[in-house]
Amino acid sequence: MQLVSYEVEGRHEVGVIQGEHIVSLSLAQAQFAMLPGQPLSVHQPMIDLIAHWAANREWVDAVVAQRRPDWRLDQVRLKAPVPRPGKVLAIGLNYLEHVQEQIVGESRTVPEHQIWFTKLSNAINGPYDPITLPAVSEMTDYEGEMVAVIGQRCKHVPAERAHEVVFGYAVGNDVSVRDWQKRTSQWTLGKSFDTHAPFGPCLTTADAVGDPHDLNLRCWVNGELRQSSNTSLMMHKVWDQIALLSQAMTLEPGDVIFTGTCSGVGAAFNPPKFLRDGDVVRVEIDKLGHIEATCRQETASTWG
Repeated sequence: MQLVSYEVEGRHEVGVIQGEHIVSLSLAQAQFAMLPGQPLSVHQPMIDLIAHWAANREWVDAVVAQRRPDWRLDQVRLKAPVPRPGKVLAIGLNYLEHVQEQIVGESRTVPEHQIWFTKLSNAINGPYDPITLPAVSEMTDYEGEMVAVIGQRCKHVPAERAHEVVFGYAVGNDVSVRDWQKRTSQWTLGKSFDTHAPFGPCLTTADAVGDPHDLNLRCWVNGELRQSSNTSLMMHKVWDQIALLSQAMTLEPGDVIFTGTCSGVGAAFNPPKFLRDGDVVRVEIDKLGHIEATCRQETASTWG
């Protein structure tokens, strides 16, 4: 099943994709039948849906089977599936091919431990919304990645059971401002500029994906294939990522995990191929769809 968050006629709704149409769960709840679980809130309906999925799944299936589509996809503006997640966590250097890329000024080895950083919620962006190139840098880069979304509150999850706490998957782009990222050992600033965590176009439920570690991943810039790999090449599988993270923190429904990028980032070219105004970046993953954004240069760097 493919779930979406979107704006239409001034409202924020959630729904299920059916071909080129959307069945609105928000309208179904308001017009006909309440969910058996907690009702969908106005502000975080997707997190509500995820958190109470076990109770609501039968109702959702019935709505999709019985209700005519409410919208065409071209009538709505798709948002990130979880527009304001509680946590946005991202792993670095998780594909050997990416570790081994020759990047000017860097000498990298395979990390002894998983490397984690945060992308703050202001970076979340819709799957087709523009990516802002900040005025303070000329080194904005792309990183095509698979995104996992947590489905239940959990702590100390063993790797062999981590698949039980994943709700679904999406396509992501861990947009990175390289000079800001590399200024210090902490990457948060360089990873958290506005619009720099687009993901979507939908949230594909885990049961529809099957094995998330056998999906082709590709990224194009202006039609040029820059990244091409497979999620089987992750050094730390999604299950291992969740096992480690959940030792440190409680994971909550709707938390977002960027699972790492492969080789082919702009910084690895000689000369580097950083993003420029008007560039179009497309990331595509088998079974999950694609996201695509046009880069727009920030025109002012002054307050007010």
